[in-house]
Amino acid sequence: MNRVFQKKKKTIEDVLAAAPPQPGRPADLQDQVTRHFQDQRSVIELEEMQIRDSCFLSSNDLTHSLSSYLKLICPKWSKIQKQHTEKSSVVVLIVCSSALRAIELIKQLTAFRGGAKALKLFAKHIKMEEQVKLLQKGVVHIGVGTPGRIGALIHADGLSLRALKYLVLDWNWRDQKLRRMLDIPEIKLDFMKLLDSGILAACREERVKIGLF
Repeated sequence: MNRVFQKKKKTIEDVLAAAPPQPGRPADLQDQVTRHFQDQRSVIELEEMQIRDSCFLSSNDLTHSLSSYLKLICPKWSKIQKQHTEKSSVVVLIVCSSALRAIELIKQLTAFRGGAKALKLFAKHIKMEEQVKLLQKGVVHIGVGTPGRIGALIHADGLSLRALKYLVLDWNWRDQKLRRMLDIPEIKLDFMKLLDSGILAACREERVKIGLF
């Protein structure tokens, strides 16, 4: 009797055991965007979604803390922070996979942000209406949160992209299951919707730069 042996599917652990993690590159994000939208958009539309190299900031080479990375990509932060006066908008958006990770990243911001205000932009234990009110009430410089909640705030006109200059993606971090943000299907779907909500257009117009942390 012939036995049919199915090839065991490689896990993330298998892949990482075979080769050490590599830092994210701009080409990695572009590849993810192309593969996600290729069955949904025409060839011309896909070309318009291409993110030029000039849209990217220096990527984290896995040696940086969040504060040191932000100091690298925003060397004039003190001046930018003082000039930002627009409510319901932020200068820096940091996108990560979970509420717990967002809280951790906000704690890591201390050495960078100075007097800048940072706001949690995730769904866990925080109603969207509360976040909208906080954005309207005073000037917020940095938003840190999940793509689902950030996208929902933009869709509801609670968060404007007018003042946004830097989109920082928590690209290299891995959770307990060794998954990066875009390895989680529901997070990836929310993230692609977020990019398509006006951020890619802002990148094409050279108004927003992307950094892979």
